[in-house]
Parts: sequence; C-alpha cells; structure tokens
Amino acid sequence: MRTRPLGRTGMRVSPYCPGTMMFGRAGNPDHDENVIDTADVYSYSETEDIVEAQIR
Repeated sequence: MRTRPLGRTGMRVSPYCPGTMMFGRAGNPDHDENVIDTADVYSYSETEDIVEAQIR
C-alpha cells in the first residue's frame, strides 16, 4: 500500500480514503450499496449506522 506523511505528525497514511457523505437520505439510501469512512456530521449520523450494520 502506498503511504504519505500526515503533515508534521510523523505518521504515514494512505492517500485514499472513501467518504460516506453521500450515504443515506442525503445521497444513496440503499445501505447494501454503501462502503466505509464516516463522520457524525454526514447525513445526520445515519452514515455511522450504515457502517455499523455492515460490520455486524
């Protein structure tokens, strides 16, 4: 996997990170078609519910 420095933290991270902003009511409501990174501000926290349901 390719990595790159994260600012001056000394950490190396992947340059790729799929977002979830368009999961749920704000974008694609089909939970079976959605895949990973989330934040509690995306789609009124519904994105976290979708990701949690997928990993159970």
